[in-house]
Amino acid sequence: MFDKVFSYEAFQEALAILVSEFPTAVWETLYVTVLSTAFAIVLGLPLGVLLVAGEKNGVLPLPTWLMQILNVVINLLRSVPFLILMILVFPLTRLIVGTAVGTVASIVPLVIAAFPFVARLVESSLREVSPNIIEAAQSMGATPFQIITKVMIPESVPSLITNATTAVITILGYSAMSGIIGGGGLGKIAINYGYYRYKYLVMLIAVILLIVMVQIFQSIGTRLAAKSDKRLKK
Repeated sequence: MFDKVFSYEAFQEALAILVSEFPTAVWETLYVTVLSTAFAIVLGLPLGVLLVAGEKNGVLPLPTWLMQILNVVINLLRSVPFLILMILVFPLTRLIVGTAVGTVASIVPLVIAAFPFVARLVESSLREVSPNIIEAAQSMGATPFQIITKVMIPESVPSLITNATTAVITILGYSAMSGIIGGGGLGKIAINYGYYRYKYLVMLIAVILLIVMVQIFQSIGTRLAAKSDKRLKK
């Protein structure tokens, strides 16, 4: 079996696919990952802020029933496996982009799966901010909006960047799974050639490229977090 996987013919075929299809697949993966992450942050960041600021002892207390609904919705969405979620949101995907399959269509379930995850990451980052700093801002007469935008978020930037990196890598992994519904990118190549046609060398190349992309995202995130950390500048 392995003789066929790593045979000369398999290498030649994999090289041809690498030249003809992988550049487009890498671009599609980057496109879907970056765009989905951006939308997930747009939705998840304010939601994560509300989870912290809206608590009973927070800077902007919200009704208890509203906070309970937010937590239930977030926990519910996070508990659904991504493969099942993709199928469940087919009607919504078709309503938004006009089709339930394809590269663009995969963005919808990716965002729905990622924004609750981002909200929890933002919540954990904001909880790391020292209460003393918030109390000092309140004593100086700062409004809740000022405390959130000028104290809580700036103070948690390094942690937010680290968690954003985690979100990007998670979405990258989800994007590979979206190849099952024809989502495009490296996941589609890995499934079409590795699973359906038993061309494992092609699948191996796709996996290696995904690993390289994860390493790149992680390196960029780690450097940005280090540069934004005030403690490391002292």
